[in-house]
Amino acid sequence: MDFFIKKGYNQYIKILKDKSMEKFLLNGTWNMTGAGYNVDGEIPGSLYSFLLNAGLMENPLYRTNCLDAVKIANNEYTFTKTFSYEKGDNNVELVCEGVDTLCTIYLNGKEVGKTENMHREYRFDVTPYLVNGSNEIKAVFLALEDYIGAKFKENYIFGGSHCVLGMMYVRKAHCMLGWDWGPRLPDLGIWKDIYLVNSDLARVEKMEILQEHTNGKVFVIPSVTATKDCEISISITSPSGETFAMKNGEKNEVSCPELWWPNGYGKQPLYTVTAKIICGGKVIDEKSKRIGLRSMVLRREKDEYGETFCHEVNGVRIFAMGSDYIPEDNILTNITPERTRKLLEDCVFANHNTIRVWGGGYYPHEFFFDACDELGIIVFMDLMFACTLYPFGEEFSSNALEEIRQNVLRIKHHACIGLFSGNNEIEELFIYDSGKGIDEYRDGYFEFFEGEVKSLMDEIAPEVLYVPSSPSTYGGCVDPQNENAGDNHFWKTGSLAKLREHYFRYLSEYGFQSFPCMKTIDTFCEEEDKNLLSRVMENHQRKAHENARLLMLIGDEYKYATDFEILLYATQIYQADYVRTAAEHLRRNRGRCMGSLYWQLNDIWPCPSWSSIDYYGRYKALHYASKRFYAPVMISCKETGEFSTRKSVIDVLNITYETKAELTVANETLSDVSGLVKWQLVSASGEVLRSGEESLTVPALSSKAIKEIDFNHTDVSENYLWFEFVVDGKVVTYGSSLFTRPKFFNFKNPELKYEINGDEITVKANAYARAVEIYSPDSDFILEDNFFDMNKGERKIKVVKGEPKTIVLRSTYDIK
Repeated sequence: MDFFIKKGYNQYIKILKDKSMEKFLLNGTWNMTGAGYNVDGEIPGSLYSFLLNAGLMENPLYRTNCLDAVKIANNEYTFTKTFSYEKGDNNVELVCEGVDTLCTIYLNGKEVGKTENMHREYRFDVTPYLVNGSNEIKAVFLALEDYIGAKFKENYIFGGSHCVLGMMYVRKAHCMLGWDWGPRLPDLGIWKDIYLVNSDLARVEKMEILQEHTNGKVFVIPSVTATKDCEISISITSPSGETFAMKNGEKNEVSCPELWWPNGYGKQPLYTVTAKIICGGKVIDEKSKRIGLRSMVLRREKDEYGETFCHEVNGVRIFAMGSDYIPEDNILTNITPERTRKLLEDCVFANHNTIRVWGGGYYPHEFFFDACDELGIIVFMDLMFACTLYPFGEEFSSNALEEIRQNVLRIKHHACIGLFSGNNEIEELFIYDSGKGIDEYRDGYFEFFEGEVKSLMDEIAPEVLYVPSSPSTYGGCVDPQNENAGDNHFWKTGSLAKLREHYFRYLSEYGFQSFPCMKTIDTFCEEEDKNLLSRVMENHQRKAHENARLLMLIGDEYKYATDFEILLYATQIYQADYVRTAAEHLRRNRGRCMGSLYWQLNDIWPCPSWSSIDYYGRYKALHYASKRFYAPVMISCKETGEFSTRKSVIDVLNITYETKAELTVANETLSDVSGLVKWQLVSASGEVLRSGEESLTVPALSSKAIKEIDFNHTDVSENYLWFEFVVDGKVVTYGSSLFTRPKFFNFKNPELKYEINGDEITVKANAYARAVEIYSPDSDFILEDNFFDMNKGERKIKVVKGEPKTIVLRSTYDIK
C-alpha cells in the first residue's frame, strides 16, 4: 500500500511502504532538452510541467494558447539525469511505473529498452550498464503526432473524430489528444515513479485476495507467491487494529466481520492484508492491500421487462446514483491525492454512491480507489479503450492485454470495484456507424474484446463481472442501445418530457451541457471574448457548433438572456432541469430502473461541458441539484401540463389540456419511512390557492406515489405547485413544479435579499423564487443547498465550507 504526504505547493512525495525491498528512486531533478529548450524540472513530470514551471510556455488554458501547445509537443525531447550508484554483485532492474509514451531509455549511452504504452509498468535489466559511481540515464521521446500521423496516413482507421489523427495507433490516454470536452494537449514525460531495484532479492510476485460470504460468515482466501523459495507470512488487521495470522491459499474465517457498504447504506470499515517474504529470518519484501468485507455482484436476471442490470452488495440491490469521471487534468502530475480526494468527497456531499471511470482516459492512481473504498463509492470501471477502432492483431493484443493484466491485478481487490467494462461506445459503432469503413474491423473487435479480453478477465478476475462494452446488452452487437437490458447511453437530446418515455435498466451516460460561472470564465477570457459565439468561447467549446445549438435548445424552455452572466446561469439551470427530470423518473421506477450515472462529474480544463463541477472545483447548479435528486429519501413530481400535449403555443390541435400532478417518494434506505406528503397550489405572488396532505409509508428500497391530483385547468402562467415530504415534523425533501415552460410563467420580482449571520445565510423573497443562486464574485464557498426553489418568505442556508464575502442573488426571474 502507498501513502502520500504533502510537500509544498501541489507537490507530493510518495512514501513507499516497502520495508525491505529497497528501491533506489530516480525521481527528482532531471534536465530536458529539445526544440531549442534546455530546462530542469521535477520527475514525475512532463514536457508541459517543465516548461510551465520554468516560465517558458504560455498557459495552455488561456484563450487559444492550447493551439500552440500542440505544436510544442510534436518534437523529440530528451530527459536526462545523472546519479551516483554503488553497484554490488547483484542484478539490478530499472522499473518505470509510467512513461508517456513512445520512449527509448538509455543508461550510460547504451539502450536498455523502449516503452510504447503509458498505461503499463516496464522493467528492464540494467545490470550490464550500471557502473560504480556516476551514471547517466536518458529518456528520449519521439514526436508523437508525426509518428501516429504517418501510421494513420498509411492505414485509415475509423474513430476519434475530435482527436489528433491517428490516436488509435498509440496506447496513450485518448483524451490527451483531444475530445469533445477537452483540448488537444498531447503531453509527454515520466508521469509515475522510476527507480532501481535489486532483482536478486525475493519479492512478492502475486498477491490476490478473494472472499467467500456464507450464512453470515465471512472467509478471506489470500493467494501469495514469491519470486524465490522463501517463507510467506500473511496477516489481516481489523479496522480496530487487531491483527490475526492467515494461511496462504486457504479459507480463513474472519471473526465478528464488519461489512463494507456503499455510501448511504452503511459504513465503510476496511481491513489490511499484509504479506511478508521471509528468508533466513529476515523480512525481504512486504506488501499490503486494504480490502472491504462485502459480496458484490452485478445481478442480471430475466424479468417481465427484459433483463435486470443492478449492483447487489451484501445481498441488497443497490440503485446506482452517481456520475462519470474523466481525467482531472491534461498534465497528469497535477492530479494529486488531495485534489482527487476532494472531488470524490464532493460526490458524497451530493449523495453519489457510484462513479464510472470513462474509458478514454487513464487507469487512475491507487489513491483514487483508496478514496472510493473509504467513501463508499462503487466503481464502474472501463478499460482504457474508447470511441475508436484499433489496429487489431498480435502486436496490438500483446501490448494491450499486458496493460489490462497489470491494471486489473493492481486494483481488483478494492472494495469499491463493481464491474469492468471492456470499452466505451465501441460496440455500438458497428450499429450506428456501419458503412464508414469499419465493418472490416468487426472480427478483430470481437476476437479482442469478447474473446481475448474476456478470457483474460476470466483468468485473473473471475470474481468481478466483465461486460465487453458500455453501452451493451448481451454483447455481439445485439442492439446495444436496447433499454430493456444492459446499460445505456442516451444522447437523443429533446424536450424534457421525452425523457420520461424511457425506462432504462441502468443509464450510465446522459446529460446536457452548461457553462461554468463567471469566475471561471474570467480565467481564460478577456472582456471582448465574452460572447458564446466568439472565437475564444468556441475554442473552449470542443464540440463543433455546440454553443449555437445550446442557445437554441435552452430557448425551448427559457427566455433569451441578454446579460452574459445571466446567460451562463441559464445554461446551468437548464442542465440541472434536464438531468433532474431523468434522474427523478428513473428513481420513481426503481426495480425496473436501477442506475442513474449522469455525464459528467468533472472537467479536464475550464470550458462549457456536461460537468456538474468545473475545472476549478466550483459547483454548477447540477451538482447541488444532484444532492437533492439523489437524496436517500426524495420526493418528485410527474406533472401533466400545457406541453404534455401541445407542441407549441400555436398548436391549434391541442388548445385544451389538463393540469395534474403525481407525487412520488423514493426511499433508498434500508428502513421503511413514514411521513406526510404536503402540497400547495400557489400563485406567483405567493397566495396559497389549494393545499392538501396525505400520510404515506414507503417501504425500504422502493418508491411509492399518492393518488394523482387534478388541478382542474389551473392558470399555468400564474400558478405553480409546491410539495414536500415531512418526517417527524421536519421537511426532509421538497420541490416545485410548473405546468408550463419557465419562459411562459409570469414570475414576479421576488426582490431577493440576504443576511449573513456567522455560518448561516438567510435569503428573503417577496414572491415565488425558482432556482435561487447564492453567488459571490470574490469568494468560493460550498452551501448546504443552492440553486434552490423557495416560496414567498425566508430560507436559512448553512455555509458548509468557505467564507462568503460579496453576495449576489439571482433567480429564474432574472432570465430576460
